[in-house]
Amino acid sequence: MASKVIPWYKKKRVSQVQSDYAYHHTKHVVKQQQTESRKSSSKSAIQVQAQATAAMAEPAYTVPVFRQRSSEETEEYQRVTTNVGKGLAVIQEELHRMRMATKAQVESLELQREVRGMMSKRGDMLDEIPKMPDFLVALRPHTVWEKTPVKLFCTVQGNPRPIVKWYKGGAPVDPLSAPGKYKIENKYGVHSLIISRCVVSDTAEYSAVATNPHGTATSKAAVTVKRASGAGESCHLGLVPHLTVIHPSKLEVSLLDRFSVSFGVEGGSISLVCTMVVVPDLPNLPPLAQWYRDDKLLKPSNLVEMAVGGSAARLMLPHLAKDDEGLYTLRIFTKDGTAEHSAYLFVSDAPPSAAGAPGAPMSVKAYDINADYVLVAWKPPNTVNEAPLTGYFVDRCEAGSDSWVQSNDAPVKVCKYPVHGLSTGRSYHFRVRAVNSAGISRPSRKSDKVTALDAAESERLQGTDEGVPSAPGQVVATRNSKSSVFVQWDPPKQVKNLMGYYIDGRVVGSKEWFPCNHKPFKHNRFVVHGLIPGETYVFRAQAANVFGLSEESQESSPIAVEPALATPSSPFGITMLSCDGASMTVAWKSPKHCGGSKVNAYYIDKRNADTLTWKEVNLVAVTERLCTVDSLTEGIFYEFKVQAGNLAGVGVPSAPSAPMKCEAWTMEEPGPAYDLSFSEVRGHSLVILWKAPVYTGASAVSGYLVDMAKKGSSEFVTLTQEAVSHRYLQVSHLEEGQTYVFRVRAVNANGVGKSSQVSEPVCARALPGAQEIVANVDGDTGDIFLSLEACEICETSKFVWSKNYKPIGDCPRVEVTTKGRTSRMTFTHPDKDDLGKYSVVVTDTDGVSASHTLSEDALNTMLELSQAIRHPIVPLKHGLNYEILEKGHVRFWLQAVKLSPSVSYRFIVNDKEVTSGEGHKISHDVATGIIQMTVDHFTRANEGTYTVQIHDGKAKAQSSLVLVGDVFKAALKEAEFQRKEHIRKQGPHFSEYLYFTVTEDCTVMLACKVANVKKETTFHWYKEEEEIVPETPPNVLSGACALPIALFSRKDQGVFKATLGDDRGKDTSLFDISGQVFDDIINALAQNAGASASELVMQCTPEGIRLQCYMNYYTEEMKTVWKHKETKIASSEKMRIGGTAEMAWMQICDPSDKEKGHYTIEISDGVQTHTRTFDLSGQAYTDAYEEYLRLKAAAFAEKNRGRVVGGLPDVVTIMEQKSLSLTCTVWGEPTPEVTWFKNEQEVCSTEHTKVTFDGGKFSSLIINQVTPEDSGKYSINVRNKYGGEFVEITVSVYKHGEQIPEAKLGQPKSATPAVTPVPPRSPALPSKTPTPSKSQTPAPPGKTPTPASTPAPSMRSQASTPASTPVPKSPTPTPKSPTPTPKSPTPNPRGVKSPTPPRFMKSPTPPRK
Repeated sequence: MASKVIPWYKKKRVSQVQSDYAYHHTKHVVKQQQTESRKSSSKSAIQVQAQATAAMAEPAYTVPVFRQRSSEETEEYQRVTTNVGKGLAVIQEELHRMRMATKAQVESLELQREVRGMMSKRGDMLDEIPKMPDFLVALRPHTVWEKTPVKLFCTVQGNPRPIVKWYKGGAPVDPLSAPGKYKIENKYGVHSLIISRCVVSDTAEYSAVATNPHGTATSKAAVTVKRASGAGESCHLGLVPHLTVIHPSKLEVSLLDRFSVSFGVEGGSISLVCTMVVVPDLPNLPPLAQWYRDDKLLKPSNLVEMAVGGSAARLMLPHLAKDDEGLYTLRIFTKDGTAEHSAYLFVSDAPPSAAGAPGAPMSVKAYDINADYVLVAWKPPNTVNEAPLTGYFVDRCEAGSDSWVQSNDAPVKVCKYPVHGLSTGRSYHFRVRAVNSAGISRPSRKSDKVTALDAAESERLQGTDEGVPSAPGQVVATRNSKSSVFVQWDPPKQVKNLMGYYIDGRVVGSKEWFPCNHKPFKHNRFVVHGLIPGETYVFRAQAANVFGLSEESQESSPIAVEPALATPSSPFGITMLSCDGASMTVAWKSPKHCGGSKVNAYYIDKRNADTLTWKEVNLVAVTERLCTVDSLTEGIFYEFKVQAGNLAGVGVPSAPSAPMKCEAWTMEEPGPAYDLSFSEVRGHSLVILWKAPVYTGASAVSGYLVDMAKKGSSEFVTLTQEAVSHRYLQVSHLEEGQTYVFRVRAVNANGVGKSSQVSEPVCARALPGAQEIVANVDGDTGDIFLSLEACEICETSKFVWSKNYKPIGDCPRVEVTTKGRTSRMTFTHPDKDDLGKYSVVVTDTDGVSASHTLSEDALNTMLELSQAIRHPIVPLKHGLNYEILEKGHVRFWLQAVKLSPSVSYRFIVNDKEVTSGEGHKISHDVATGIIQMTVDHFTRANEGTYTVQIHDGKAKAQSSLVLVGDVFKAALKEAEFQRKEHIRKQGPHFSEYLYFTVTEDCTVMLACKVANVKKETTFHWYKEEEEIVPETPPNVLSGACALPIALFSRKDQGVFKATLGDDRGKDTSLFDISGQVFDDIINALAQNAGASASELVMQCTPEGIRLQCYMNYYTEEMKTVWKHKETKIASSEKMRIGGTAEMAWMQICDPSDKEKGHYTIEISDGVQTHTRTFDLSGQAYTDAYEEYLRLKAAAFAEKNRGRVVGGLPDVVTIMEQKSLSLTCTVWGEPTPEVTWFKNEQEVCSTEHTKVTFDGGKFSSLIINQVTPEDSGKYSINVRNKYGGEFVEITVSVYKHGEQIPEAKLGQPKSATPAVTPVPPRSPALPSKTPTPSKSQTPAPPGKTPTPASTPAPSMRSQASTPASTPVPKSPTPTPKSPTPTPKSPTPNPRGVKSPTPPRFMKSPTPPRK
């Protein structure tokens, strides 16, 4: 083609301004030309001024006298001249502008005519080639605000030229049906549909269908219309409550903090609160507030609580159920009408009673109420991942009762059921439970109370169609906000009494669906909240009626959760950074809302502060938030405003800045820093960043001071003692939740400059889900990287990495990759130059950012790990080792952390590879990572070095073991031992050789365990080769044998042997009880004895005071130490130490005051010392000493009392006329008195009966020619001052020729002491089991009559009272009485054991008749 003219709509692709702004584009071109002309004019004016200055350098002109003026006239002349000059300049400028505009319009018209001509020529050429329709530029989706226009345009080509028709939701768009609503245009192949003043009902899918004889092409796009002021959701859903009744109010109400979309759980509670400002605020007259749920007015009840007061309106739902889900609207009546706010409440299912059980049904209502039955209906629960529902159970309960009765035996499959068996006139509640294969759901919320009466006028449940509805139609999802998506769908073709819809969603790439609502929703459009920003989802819908749920609809197209596309909000914070008298540099802050697309253009307008006309500053969009405005007049005040633009267009302009005077800055201090921003905002810290001032002053900027103040406070605090040289500062020690503002001042050599604008308030609180930068090493490549997973992201977000807060950009040292929500910065050649603080900021978010300081230690650690990954080795848990197995086999093994199935390895012994074969078995286990080689015959030839080499993929490893010298000899010895052990165990053998244990009663048990025995196996015990035959024969079949050794002592030392044998072999076990083994046994006994040792008790004896410690067992081989006042006691005549099998004792002979004090016995078992103590002082010593004196006196009396030594029989039988001689030997010191008795009457010496006492030793009773009258009971009483003894003899006389009578014994013979006075004795002290000792003089063999009993005197009696003389008892043998006697069981309450219980005897003197 000859023409080189480019169509205007293609030219505009260079800029990002849409075709709707063609006029503005032309206007900008004109302005650009005008600006260039202004620049050339300015240059010429400067040249003229220079020439004039040079001319003025010549001799000055002399003013004539008649031209001279006074000062007042000169000032007035200059004022008029200045005003006239300004007016002429304005007129010239306006004429120039009009001239240039006219020229631009003429050029534009000429260009359009030329384009039309070229297009017609091109069309003629294209007409020659037939072609079906094809969309060069397809329709794109739009999201717009209500009452704003939207333009859909597309470019289509084809031959012949296609005809384009427009459709809305499949229906043709007819502009005549709504005059002024739609406008269809076709210019130069660009087809457009303009919808003016959009409303919510215009939300639909629009399509353009192009048709020509060769085919048809279609382009579709969705249009979403939102309502501003936070009511977008209710606009979508069409659930705004209708205002039916107006309640007049004189209060002005403004809503402040409004409740947002909320999420609750079934069974929980939730509050919806909206704060407000009421003028005037009358506590007793709050504003009227109404709450609605899904366009239904709520009333207070036990399930709904409402309150208005305290500058807040509150709705409390104390018992949440899925019936409570819906759109909640608060309507407050004000002076000007109403103030409203709406937000959705989602209620999810409570945890099921059983895993996989369905959710509870909802909306249980009673219909068709009669006297004997009620028709109950409900809505089915949503089932996403649970098993399908098999039916429902309906329960009833009488009002006022908590007893529920199941009404149906089998589950009903539809959502309605007639409940029969009701009592007329009674009120009932109903509830429903859903059933599936996993279990039964939680019960639904109970229905309202209904009364069973005839002719009840109630709502009837309609529905004659059977079956579930058909699936909903096409589902379309569009962008709504950064955490929600607007979903709409076509209703099902077969409605069948539709109850509503359930909407499900899932993340793209996941198989799990999640419910978006838990209560059937009546409309076919819904806003899904609580989604993850930046994530991609698909959605589906299901219809529900009384018969259940329909099939799922087809899935929607995937949609990323992003804010709806809109124009950005206005910039703000315009500030002047520098001025030279002819130009001003201004900066501004980014819009708070980018409109879902990156802001890529700024347009600045200016005006004289005294005029109303705005003039464009820049024709080409400015991408930075900084602009220098030229061609200004010094001394004039100017105002500026800025507009931001993105893909959706140019947004609203900012508010005009404050007037700024164009006056050259000459100060020496620097100008203000600007563009304050924040990063890494956490609970207690943040990082503030700024840009350097444009105006630096008389010297370079050397640092910055940062000031901080709490929001609302004017008291700024300087955070740094000295100026920081960098343009960032980490601020710490903040209060979490507190809001702060900051400002920055630049410093140079001349001082501190102007403060920056105060920053936007920032709250010290981390974003929900905020993550930190992770430093790690890639496990596959070994690359060292830093990564961040953003908690929030949008389509236009970018990850901006910085080092020391300077953007890295295209740096060869790092490589940045982004995948989804994660960005990774990989170091290409990491070294010390990469150390520093790295940060990353995610753009177009609410401040997602983080930082990480890469230290040298961390880098070195990661470098080591990287080296290990890039040059891998097989990590080993255990290096090469060996162990001796049974039969004497030797196993060489190592264990790797992980092995793959393709691992290869080899064993090398003494530089020769060994393979699996005879004598060697080589194997490995991938699961455990073990590689092993077993040597069957380990001999001296196996000494040497063993090595294993492993190859697993790219990884390698090697481990060696040197088995030589003593180490090899030990291994060889162990192998030979194991071979012998294996042979031994083929027959009966000891599985555990002899060992000893000590029982609780201190019996030493020699025990062993046997194995591989049978009934014929024999077992024998030996000591020093002498067989021991235990009382209980050993039972080898039990697997254990034991030999008890009671009262173990040194005599039990020796070598014990146990033998085991049968026809298969014999085994022997030896146990040498001597040396250390003997000591170990004694220590074990001591441990038992020490643990059982009683407290020390005191025992008084005639020899002295004895301290005793009772225990389970005592032997003198135990390490026992007695101490007096911490001084060890050695056995001596004064302090005797001894013991019995039951106790250890220490006796103080002839005690004195020196023996008073603290006594201790220590029993050591080699590990622990068991200590028992007794304090022998004070009253305890006094009482013991008195008792000792008493016992000593009693012993002396017992030793010297009168007694019968021997010679008398017990019974005498004699024939009459014979002579009887009863003779005995007596003893006593002094010599005792002897008295004979017959039948308790004293015998006097006569011719018939003669009594003799010779030499003080021999006493006789002689009866001459006995007669039967001489038969009777004879007795002798021997006594002195210390006591005596009474012995009885029975005499029987028989006649000649009579049979000798059978002897009848009298009283048993007893050596009973007589009465003697004794000294007062102390109370007996308690003792465990004291034992008496025998007297020095043995008792005579003959028996004596039993003396009469006499009560013992009191222990505290001071007078000498006759009493029976006790026989002293001793728990241990004395030198004169080596045999211990039985213990006495009687304790005394005084605390000291009495050695002898009181003896009660008869009086030696018979009573007189």
